[in-house]
Formats: sequence, C-alpha cells, structure tokens
Amino acid sequence: MEPTRPDSGHFPVRAARRARWAVAGERALELFIRLCGYSAIVFVLGIFLFVFKEALPILTKEEFTLGEFLFSDQWYPTSELNKRYGVLAMIAGTFSVTALAMVIAVPFGLGAAIYLSEFCPPKLKETLKIVIELLAAIPSVVWGFIGLTVMSKLITQYTGAPVGVNILNGGIILALMSVPIIVSIGEDALKAVPDSYREAGIALGTTKWQLVFRVLLPAAKNGLLAAVLLGVGRGVGETMAVLMATGHAVHIPGGILDSVRTLTANIAAELGEAPAGSDHYRVLFLTGVLLFTLTFVVNLVADLVVRGIRKK
Repeated sequence: MEPTRPDSGHFPVRAARRARWAVAGERALELFIRLCGYSAIVFVLGIFLFVFKEALPILTKEEFTLGEFLFSDQWYPTSELNKRYGVLAMIAGTFSVTALAMVIAVPFGLGAAIYLSEFCPPKLKETLKIVIELLAAIPSVVWGFIGLTVMSKLITQYTGAPVGVNILNGGIILALMSVPIIVSIGEDALKAVPDSYREAGIALGTTKWQLVFRVLLPAAKNGLLAAVLLGVGRGVGETMAVLMATGHAVHIPGGILDSVRTLTANIAAELGEAPAGSDHYRVLFLTGVLLFTLTFVVNLVADLVVRGIRKK
C-alpha cells in the first residue's frame, strides 16, 4: 500500500481557494479599470456643471440676451452707462487664428510623420523624435515670448504690417505648438498599419510614394484624422501664447495682419479683474460654456466623419 500524506486532502481545497482569489482579483481589477474609464466622463461633466452653474445667473437676467452675446461684436463689460457683452469678434478671432495654424501645421505635421515612419534612417529618426518631443515640452508662455519679441519684428520687417502681433503671428506660433502632437500621433497611426500591407504593395511593384499615398494613408486615415483634430483642439484651447502674440484687439479681422482677441485669451486676461459674482464675472464663465460647446461640436463632427469613413 502506498503511503499517503496526512494533508493530501487539503490540496484540492487550496487549489479552489487560489482559483477563487484569482477570479476575485481579476474582477476587482476589471472594476478598477472601468471606474478609471468612467471617471473621465464624471470629471468632464463635473467641470461643465461647475462652469455652467457660475454662468447661469446671467442667463436669467432680463437685460442680457443670448443672441446679443453670440452675434454682437461689442465688448464693453466695464462701461458705466451701457455694458455690452458681445463675443462675435472673439469667436472670429479664435477661428481665424486656429484655421491659419492648421493650414500651416497639418501639411508639415503629416509630412514629418510620413518621413519619420517610412523614409527616415533609424539614427536620424531617434534624433528628430527627441527634438520634436522637446518642442512639445516648451511652455506656452515661452512660445508667447517668442511671438512677442522675435516673430513680431520679423512680420513688421517683411510684411510691412504696422503691428507685429496679429493673426499671422498667432497662427505661426500655434502651428509650431501643434506640429509635435500631429507628428507623434500621425507616426503612431502609420506604424499601426500592418506590415502585410507594405509587403503586398511592394509585391505589386509600387514605388515608395505610391505605397504611402495608395496604401498607408488610406489605411491610417482614422488615426491621422485624430492627430489633426487634437491639433485643432490645441489651437482652440491655447491661452497664453495667443494672448501675447495676437494683439488682444476686439474686432472682426479683415486679413491675417489684423490683431484679434480669442475666447481663451479674453477669459485669462479679464477673469482676475472681474469682481466675483458680477455680470462681467458671469459672462466670462458663459464664454467658458461656449468653448465647451465648440469643442463638443468639433469632436462630434470628427466622430461622425470617422464613422462614415469606417462604413466606406
């Protein structure tokens, strides 16, 4: 007869306990990951509700009309006789600076992403990636100083503009700030394309450029669109750089050499001076609600575009 260990009967019990602990740990980890995902929604809703709560009292006043707020270019919040809160000029300034920045940043950013992903030698690629990451790490106030002291002189010298802080200055600075984001995410999107696509294209006899434009770009279009939209978000939400580089003038621009004021710069410049609880204070928070709405619309349109692309 084979000898038996006294505790051999406990082995199945221990194994069952370990299995139960493993299942419980896996469920706890899954719950923690879910909570982390939901927390982003909670935080965004919390911020929006806080901003909206601070802006709500101005919406209930009879002398304030939402139509005048959105479609008037008269911004005189400290006038003693006739206070006017119109942000149309700042909306135009925000979109003009962001649009010019994207016109500059998107071709350069996507072109640099394609070069780093498909054409760049490995050693040079590492060096360029470090330089691009350093560009992304420069604080926005430093970019603002560059626009105020360097770019403004170059613009007045080569364009003949009377003032060097204008849409062109802000657009160039915002483009330089957005390019690292577009390059980084665009390169990741191109690298995510399976190598089988490249091998199939090469097997069909395509050139390098044909492979990029006919195979890689269509395959990575969702990621590239996300890169561009993040660049747009950086442009719309930037504050200090545009505050210092655009001239901070409240009027609807007629050209890229005109000075403008953006929504974010207006909030940053005036919130510290507005008395807490005053109409001026509430209107600045309402401007924040408007910014939330604009970014939501941009993201919604982008999501619809991506879904349409996927269906095709």
